[in-house]
Amino acid sequence: MEHRLVTHIEKALGWDGPGSVGAAFARGRLTDPDLPARLLTPHKLLDLIKRRHLSNPQLRCYARGDEIHPSEFLSTRVNRRAQSMSQADMAALGRILNGGGTAVLDHLDFFDPTLEVACRALGWWSGELTSANAYLAVGETDGFHLHWDDHEVIAVQLSGEKAWEVRGPSRTAPMYRDAERNRTPSEDVLWKGTLRAGDVMHIPRGYWHTATRLGSGSSGHSLHVTFGFTKRTGVTWVNFLSDAARADESFRHDVAGAGEARHEALRERLGELAGAHDPERYLDELRAGTPPARHMPLVTALGSPEAVAAVTEFAPSVDRAGETVRVRGGGKELTFHTRAEPGLRVLLSGHPVRLDGADEDIVSLAGLLITEGLCEPLTDVSSSGYTGLVTPVTYSKQPSTSV
Repeated sequence: MEHRLVTHIEKALGWDGPGSVGAAFARGRLTDPDLPARLLTPHKLLDLIKRRHLSNPQLRCYARGDEIHPSEFLSTRVNRRAQSMSQADMAALGRILNGGGTAVLDHLDFFDPTLEVACRALGWWSGELTSANAYLAVGETDGFHLHWDDHEVIAVQLSGEKAWEVRGPSRTAPMYRDAERNRTPSEDVLWKGTLRAGDVMHIPRGYWHTATRLGSGSSGHSLHVTFGFTKRTGVTWVNFLSDAARADESFRHDVAGAGEARHEALRERLGELAGAHDPERYLDELRAGTPPARHMPLVTALGSPEAVAAVTEFAPSVDRAGETVRVRGGGKELTFHTRAEPGLRVLLSGHPVRLDGADEDIVSLAGLLITEGLCEPLTDVSSSGYTGLVTPVTYSKQPSTSV
């Protein structure tokens, strides 16, 4: 999938592919001035908050550096069937923002088609699960206290400005569940300055950072989005091996009283298991076996879809073997005749594919991929997430053969 955001992030940070994610702090500027507003605006964010059923901690608010209790900005509405829904109290949210506060909405990609497609594109690019959080700060407001994240972050300033300080790590590759606590900030300041609309910054896992609008004026604002990459580690690989070991009877027997010979056999078997599922194969199986987070089904009574797009979390593989083509992705493994290969590569490209000029074989193939959960029919709303960001594929209408 070729997405404008991915292309411009690489250019801004001077990267040649995703290999630099997590390697070092980097900062740059998008060369496309229209891209930030295309991704998200403050009013669009507030409109999304207004229309959604939200609860804490997905929606959080802060003032003077401290988190505000959810009861101050969330309300429970009860409909005529006595069903309760937690929603944002927009008037209260407005008072918090106008008083110099910050609103944070996690996993915005679940609500907004533009950020959903952007996260999918970044996931295909990086090979890691990606999500988006939005931060709207108004006036003179303090940010979060100096902290580090347990995932890699690419921050894009969408509008307004915000001052940042980024420091190096105080513990190499810290994790959420770790062998020791990581509470002492590093004294190594890597960068201190202000991000403005169009600026991009990459903060690796474990790097300390803080952001604020103090001193920026009471009439301004800041909106930025962070794309978080949850990278796999040696620990997650070992956890995978632990689960894989359950299929081997030798690992299901008691260890106590087994004797040295049995213990030695277990050590040898563990080495064989690790060799059979080396880290590269583990990552391949993880990506191919991850089902889409969401998927729209094919309802045949509604007619054939006008357009489709792949919805797998990672790019599916399409490999030819003799007279067959094997597709792996989205938790599925499918086999087709080689005649289907051109259509498969188009439909699984990540680009929106318009079907109104396609032949019956392509339409049938699209329907099968939708049924299997690798693609979904596009609506006007979901199609909007691609508009101007991912080039669509359009099948030309076949010339009429009638006399």
